[in-house]
Amino acid sequence: MNLSRAALLRILPFVAFMALLALRGMAPADDRWGFDTRWLYGLNLVVVGAMLVAWWREYGELAWQNAPTLREWGLSIAVGLVVFVLWIHLDAPWMQIGEPTAAFVPVDAQGQLLWPQIVVRWLGAALLVPVMEELFWRSFLMRWLQAPVFEGVDPRRTGAKAVMLSTFVFMLAHPLWLAAIVAGLAYALLYRTTGKLWTAVVAHAVTNGALGVWVVASRQWQFW
Repeated sequence: MNLSRAALLRILPFVAFMALLALRGMAPADDRWGFDTRWLYGLNLVVVGAMLVAWWREYGELAWQNAPTLREWGLSIAVGLVVFVLWIHLDAPWMQIGEPTAAFVPVDAQGQLLWPQIVVRWLGAALLVPVMEELFWRSFLMRWLQAPVFEGVDPRRTGAKAVMLSTFVFMLAHPLWLAAIVAGLAYALLYRTTGKLWTAVVAHAVTNGALGVWVVASRQWQFW
């Protein structure tokens, strides 16, 4: 399968993120590697962030002229908050597949919060992940499932099959499978309805940002 440059620029940041996630999952919880391995999360900001910045001008759907209108901002924020509320409630045992690949618990031996790690984790979840994932899951995969030459696919014309299949694969990447289905469908339908990837990015960012604040406040680290 020959992938276009546009496809690769949306796939490679996601692959890098998943590779770093696997590395964190393999890392010991103690200091056997000579440092606090929780800081490996910071590599996402450096590596994946650098890739997105380097290729930003080639992500046409994120150009300024494709920014949401005021109404679309409101809709995206509302959807993001609804998904957040549902996400923290859709956590019954039967709604889960396995365990998180790389659990993140930013507390010291005395149970005190490690705020530098929290800030890095929150920035990654609220700012980096929404852009990286929406470029991959919605901008690329959802449209590619509609037509291999995905760059010419108007998101407003993607069919139910492409939306459902991309959401199904999105679900497989998250332990909370039912919550992931809800989130994936919400972001996909926002993109499909407005035709603007920014609406999905904003909703995703609101969900992850609110989730991060709630996780730290409640110390429900399993959601991170």
